[in-house]
Amino acid sequence: MKVLLDSCVWGGAIAEIESAGHDTAWVGNWDRDPGDEEILARAFDEKRIVITLDKDFGELAIVHEKPHSGIVRLVGIPARLQGGYCLTILDRYGGELKGGAIVTAERERTRIRSAD
Repeated sequence: MKVLLDSCVWGGAIAEIESAGHDTAWVGNWDRDPGDEEILARAFDEKRIVITLDKDFGELAIVHEKPHSGIVRLVGIPARLQGGYCLTILDRYGGELKGGAIVTAERERTRIRSAD
């Protein structure tokens, strides 16, 4: 899958996600952080799932109806565990995410908002 990690996601997660075969980009490698709206638009243009810690992406998608190719929000996940959580979410919910779902992953539960 193609994913875009927001700058707030631990950069060390990149290698773990890439080693599982995912095409991974990280906003932290860009010259500048252009802001959430532009990040979401770029991810949509590149058909990438956004992975973030920031709830603002969900608001952009739901309240402001901005197009997206799936969003994963990690809540309360320690930095060094983020890569593993991402892989689990992509494995379990990849189909839903490709269909535009928003997945919120916490340590004890996962919530899915389908695109419908």
